[in-house]
Amino acid sequence: MATRPAEFSRRGFLSALGGLAAFPAFAGSGLGASLLSTSDAPLFASAFKKSAGGYGVAVLDDLGQIQAEISLPGRGHGIAVSETRECFAAFARRPGIFAVVAWPFSGRPMQTIVAAPGRHYYGHGCFAKDGRILYAVENDYEAARGVVGVYDVSGETTARLGEFDSHGIGPHEVLLSPDGNVLIVANGGIETHPDHGREKLNLETMSPSVVFLDVKTGDLLAEHRLDSSLHQLSLRHMALDGTGRAWAGGQFQGSKTDTPPLVAIISRDEAPVLLDLPEKLAGQLENYIGSVTATTDQNVIATSAPRGGKTLFWSAETGDYLGYQNIADGCGVAPIDQGSFLISDGNGGVSYLSDPGERAEILARPAGFAWDNHMTAFRI
Repeated sequence: MATRPAEFSRRGFLSALGGLAAFPAFAGSGLGASLLSTSDAPLFASAFKKSAGGYGVAVLDDLGQIQAEISLPGRGHGIAVSETRECFAAFARRPGIFAVVAWPFSGRPMQTIVAAPGRHYYGHGCFAKDGRILYAVENDYEAARGVVGVYDVSGETTARLGEFDSHGIGPHEVLLSPDGNVLIVANGGIETHPDHGREKLNLETMSPSVVFLDVKTGDLLAEHRLDSSLHQLSLRHMALDGTGRAWAGGQFQGSKTDTPPLVAIISRDEAPVLLDLPEKLAGQLENYIGSVTATTDQNVIATSAPRGGKTLFWSAETGDYLGYQNIADGCGVAPIDQGSFLISDGNGGVSYLSDPGERAEILARPAGFAWDNHMTAFRI
């Protein structure tokens, strides 16, 4: 009885996924051709939910207009984009077991990936430099340990080559270092099991970390954990600045009356640096950072706090707080250029921000769409 929920979920998803792999990305809609007509215009990708029912991934332009979309068999979450900008991988939200790899500028069929038995995805991944290998953060839920699944997506069908130990529990996001030699993994520290849905099973003993792994062997190169007083600060989402440091956003699992720091800067060879939140904002963010990203020059870092309806901005060079924007349920943040961002929200809005000190402008609000937590620059 205890395993039935997981087994049923796997059967259902496998059935739903069966028809996806046979079709080119955006097939049958004419929307693939519309992407080609966008020339070199910036493009962005985000998972969505439709008010009429159903989930998918949309490709938007820098005016917030939907240029193409594909359906997903369940709720999507994060999207990894290859450095060549030729393809992306959309991952199911935890504890989902599917991912879809799409090549939207070609007629190449989508590939669907199903998590190995005993594994589920955490919603994020990244590509190797050449775009042939995809890394996905996963849960080995019976052993309560995190792993990084390694997939070859270069063939007609995706092959799972193996996995690395993430050296922690609940790996939520993985990034590739600028030189392509190191995987940076944020282990959120929270134990879950699909038999218990999204219930958090170890809040009293959780121990989040950020680790640096050799991309070829999975060997542990460095590991950073926060002070024991912050063991309930789950480090989830990350972005790299121009020096290769990881900016990590946290989601605090302790008392709601506490206001711990929620943003950390983590280098391979230095102790984590925790940034102080402005006193007037600390109690308004509900201890939750939803997304982290950097401008194209990596000089400004954006950290969204959707539950508090605010997006905060930081200087990557100094760590100084630069300001914030009020955006209700604003979570997805993607860079447009060296100073501006697109910000998506759960109410379907897409806003443009030219500068942290300027007011955000709503560009579009497609009817019936609600954007998921992350927006990713696909072509900028």
